[in-house]
Amino acid sequence: MADLKPIIVVMGVSGSGKSLIGEKVAEALDLPFEDADDYHSKENIEKMKAKTALTDKDRSTWLEALSKVLAGMETLDGAVLACSALKKSYRQQLESKMKGEMILVYLQGPFDLIFSRIDSRKGHFMKKELLQSQFDTLEEPPEDEAIIVSVDQTPDEIVEEVLSLLPVESPPVKEGRSD
Repeated sequence: MADLKPIIVVMGVSGSGKSLIGEKVAEALDLPFEDADDYHSKENIEKMKAKTALTDKDRSTWLEALSKVLAGMETLDGAVLACSALKKSYRQQLESKMKGEMILVYLQGPFDLIFSRIDSRKGHFMKKELLQSQFDTLEEPPEDEAIIVSVDQTPDEIVEEVLSLLPVESPPVKEGRSD
């Protein structure tokens, strides 16, 4: 079997910038991108819209579906997934069907900064009133299990830091052509 390329999972609480940073990292590395939010059930989305925090039971089928997505992504030449992955057990479930490596990128930031970001975004089902529940659920990964990057910088600075810390041989970062 050919060597499996690692899957990069960009994790953190809602509003930390997972989707934006994940998309930008995927674009820079010319990799496919998936957003775990796209896999939530209608029931889970309705709960969050109603300002009700998800339970472990609510997340269970979502995480199971995502573990299958990650296993499927391994056939690609690498990929990026944005996913909250708040607990160690969630991260273990995500990785459970994979044969290769999952690289975790944790977008870390203070409650007040992230709350202000959620408060200013429009059209997302995750409400600012649920942010505290995300912080309450969060089990921060240790440095030996994740690349930890502060969100107290611009998106481009975050992406640059992530790219510089990835422990994989990656394709050349896409830039404007000069020829």
